[in-house]
Amino acid sequence: MSRAPILLLALLLCAAGAVAAAAKTTVPKFREAPHFTNSPAARCPPLLASSGADAACSPDAAVHVAMTLDASYLRGTMAAVLSVLRHASCPESVYFHFLASSSSGSTPPAELAGAVRGSFPSLAFRVYPFVDESRVAGLISASVRGALDRPLNYARSYLASTLPHCVRRVVYLDSDVILTDDIASLAATPLHADAAVAAPEYCGANFTAYFTPGFWASPSLSSTFRGRGRRACYFNTGVMVLDLPRWRRAGYTAQIEAWMELQRRVVRIYELGSLPPFLLVFAGRIAAVDHRWNQHGLGGDNYRGLCRGLHAGPVSLLHWSGKGKPWDRLDAGRPCPLDAVWAKYDLLRPDAGIESL
Repeated sequence: MSRAPILLLALLLCAAGAVAAAAKTTVPKFREAPHFTNSPAARCPPLLASSGADAACSPDAAVHVAMTLDASYLRGTMAAVLSVLRHASCPESVYFHFLASSSSGSTPPAELAGAVRGSFPSLAFRVYPFVDESRVAGLISASVRGALDRPLNYARSYLASTLPHCVRRVVYLDSDVILTDDIASLAATPLHADAAVAAPEYCGANFTAYFTPGFWASPSLSSTFRGRGRRACYFNTGVMVLDLPRWRRAGYTAQIEAWMELQRRVVRIYELGSLPPFLLVFAGRIAAVDHRWNQHGLGGDNYRGLCRGLHAGPVSLLHWSGKGKPWDRLDAGRPCPLDAVWAKYDLLRPDAGIESL
């Protein structure tokens, strides 16, 4: 073989390596967050800053919070954590559980954990590799927005099998939220005897729009909402309180997977990612939470991400669900009015106002 083809092959291999390296999302350098002590120390015993399970099982862990952790949304996660600590009555007693992708090509969980530790040196947390990722990938069917099809978007369905069994109740939060109230109030939401999930309900929404006409035309499918004791209503899965022992006893993960399997293998019954399987299992069966705990839709719709305002009423949690994320709009110089609230908690931008929090 002449040198020319060998040289060409070497150049192609180098180019491929460069493209692969560029495709990897790197973890940016975040600033260290302020340390908050919001109540007397005697009232708020601190947890050991630990990445292990011991602190999670401590009786002093007053509130457990679960979130996903990945490079693409890490900036939002960091802001959300900061907002939780800023407004918690006992930030020292909040334990965070982060689920991270373990697939090849993803940012290693240890690197993500290092970013969290760098900004929150005293935070009690643990990072869990999402071990069910390949299983979930085989059940996902394409939705209206590619970001909704990532396996990690389905990790909330596997909290009961991932978190230590000593954790009985957990607040699940999406990465695009900001709290302006004490998360302990949300975590203390009463769950009636047969409820494993609590979330704000929106019974004025067009519930039928979340499923295909074929679903509603089939009595064997649409009858799933009958006999639930009350009307099935839409709820947003980005903010939930979960009773994990009840979840395990009822086998809710298997029920969610069964609907995903039906959608993937047999008949298309919904269009919108991980939300419809939750509605199929839980709508009409959840404990209601005040709407102030999920002022959602601030990211606009799933197609254009246009600016939206708040719903009427008080605000304890702002949620940029939808296509438009505040960090993207701020970086592009086209923020929506409410993005200024999120910007106060941004640990990446040098002009963020965290010093005044």
